Amino acid sequence: MSLSARPVLHRNFHRLAWFALIMTASTIMFGSFVRLSDAGLSCPDWPTCYGRVTWPQHAEEVIGHEAAKIRPLETHKAWREQVHRFLAGALGIEILTLALLATRRRRWGSTAVITACVLVATGIPLYMMGMHVPASIIALIGEAILLIAALRWTNIDLARAALLTLAVVIFQALLGMWTVTWLLKPIVVMGHLLGGMLMFGLLVWMAWRATHMPITLAEAPKLKWLIRAGVAVLVAQIALGGWVSANYAALACGGGSASLDNFPRCVSQWWPPHDFKEGFTLWRGIGVDYEGGVLDGASRIAIQMAHRVMAIVVAVYLLWLSVRLFRLPSMRGWASALGLLVVLQITLGILNVKLAVPLEVAVAHSGGAVALLFVLVTLLARLRAPDAEGGKASAASPAVQAG
Repeated sequence: MSLSARPVLHRNFHRLAWFALIMTASTIMFGSFVRLSDAGLSCPDWPTCYGRVTWPQHAEEVIGHEAAKIRPLETHKAWREQVHRFLAGALGIEILTLALLATRRRRWGSTAVITACVLVATGIPLYMMGMHVPASIIALIGEAILLIAALRWTNIDLARAALLTLAVVIFQALLGMWTVTWLLKPIVVMGHLLGGMLMFGLLVWMAWRATHMPITLAEAPKLKWLIRAGVAVLVAQIALGGWVSANYAALACGGGSASLDNFPRCVSQWWPPHDFKEGFTLWRGIGVDYEGGVLDGASRIAIQMAHRVMAIVVAVYLLWLSVRLFRLPSMRGWASALGLLVVLQITLGILNVKLAVPLEVAVAHSGGAVALLFVLVTLLARLRAPDAEGGKASAASPAVQAG
């Protein structure tokens, strides 16, 4: 099957894909709310919360539970973490359904999906019994089964994409588990964010491909390379943003302080003392509680400055790309959306610093990254070069949009 060929799908596959896409965006946004409100460790056990499926309402309910020895109950935060887990679990079931539907005509496709899920399900009670290493190994074996099954197929289609998305979901569950076990280790928190964005991007691609609304352009091959570069720089910036958040470096330049010029300068300097080596040390061992951050001021300043410099690179490139796309009549709507989202993200980033990271603005900033990724991956999924039959028509007209 070629890249552009339409596979034989269940009649509701595209609807399920769009629903999963909306669920993923909602879960990412709610996860940002949990992280930014310092609720990431409010349920110190996993997947339960102080041994409960939901969450305790009063401190007396957790007396004597092992989790209470790790961290006292904060009901106003615990519900946030556990609701986020519920959303992630529901999303996992939705993506499992997509994977089963997409692979049912593939040899051993459904078998790989079911085997991997059984292994992962087996690992959960092992983890709850304190057997963390065996539980992780069993889940990783399930991951390997999915990846091998996907990689052995030579073409890029919805079956392969659905299998890879399911593999990402399972790894996301592992990262969520390790986030609790390793006490908000920054590399795990950042990886969890990137995994969510990867899952979102795969679902955007699948939803548009299943809906089959191509945009036919003679310049599609060249434009797609430019858009891929845009995705690359955007993902790099999202990773840096996750690193800023995980290391509590958002206010490293003195955000909210009336006595300091914190933007565009940092602590009233254009290039203040910094420590990139410490700021970007990815692994610091296990057993450290990273809530509130462990880095000194110079290390956090290095992280913040890297995020700002990369923001300039991303903004310049994506604004240039939006202008480039705007020159094509059929692309002006998407070009305008891209340009407006870039300006909105810049504005929200500045407000985060000037207003000392208000929760609403910080969550909206995360949502802006999701929206930018949606636009770029949408264009990658929908852009097509004209086929042989449409070659003459496309020669007469520079752009023909279908759908």
